[in-house]
Amino acid sequence: MRTRAELAVALGEASMVSGTVASTRALVMTMGALHEGHLALVRAARQVADTVVVSIFVNPLQFGPGEDYERYPRTLDADVALLSEVGVEIVFAPDRDEMYPGGDPTVSVTAGTPGGILEGASRPGHFDGVLTVVLKVIHLVRPDVAIFGEKDAQQILLVRRMVEDLAVPVRIQGVPIVRDDDGLALSSRNAYLSADERQAALALSRGLRAGRDVADEGGSPAEVLAAARGMLDRSAGVVTDYVELLDTATVEVVPESHAGQALLLVAARVGATRLIDNMAVSLSARPGRGTSGGTQ
Repeated sequence: MRTRAELAVALGEASMVSGTVASTRALVMTMGALHEGHLALVRAARQVADTVVVSIFVNPLQFGPGEDYERYPRTLDADVALLSEVGVEIVFAPDRDEMYPGGDPTVSVTAGTPGGILEGASRPGHFDGVLTVVLKVIHLVRPDVAIFGEKDAQQILLVRRMVEDLAVPVRIQGVPIVRDDDGLALSSRNAYLSADERQAALALSRGLRAGRDVADEGGSPAEVLAAARGMLDRSAGVVTDYVELLDTATVEVVPESHAGQALLLVAARVGATRLIDNMAVSLSARPGRGTSGGTQ
């Protein structure tokens, strides 16, 4: 369905079909070009809800000047067919005018200070656009739970922060990253990669593993970052944007004194394609280093 009116009718019909007061609804938000990573989100949604709604919308608000909004892969017919095969009841695929009648919204959501680091520093305004469309689709679908992939780590942390700060009545559930056998995190943008670029892109997951290994050996945040960045810097065809450790509780870069859980995040350009990835690491307290009081 392409309009909000059609969505409302479908949601009403789904509620009548479910027939129980305790019926639940899950939302999976996508930009289309679906792959196995998206299907993992759908499967997670099916486990927790009676009705699954998948939205497909390439959101212009989260693309900056010179980014790939116009060429972002759009495969709606194939996406709808794939979702039908896995039993999705409702697919909401509005166009830009339906989502933003009258043009870009005058009032939008701001991601605040945590939205200005890492991805936000590289893509100014990106997370404002993400949170604005997420909040709007949540209002339209009214799900009990919204499912997000953990590959977009900063995104899901900010969505959780928005839901808490604005008292949005929805539970946010993350689903672990889905990787190909060679370790590359699944992404719709992988379709841009040539065969040689795809091999080069494996440096992202190798760098994350190198950093995790140093953390497992008791390395400091600086040592973890040096190991991950060193792997990327030695990889031909890879231009690193950032490598950083993030505190998942505060959505801030961890200090050198940090001990406990953190996310090691990387963004890099392979050819003309910008890719992101992340991996959880555990940082150990060492003599001479205090603890940050973050996630322990």
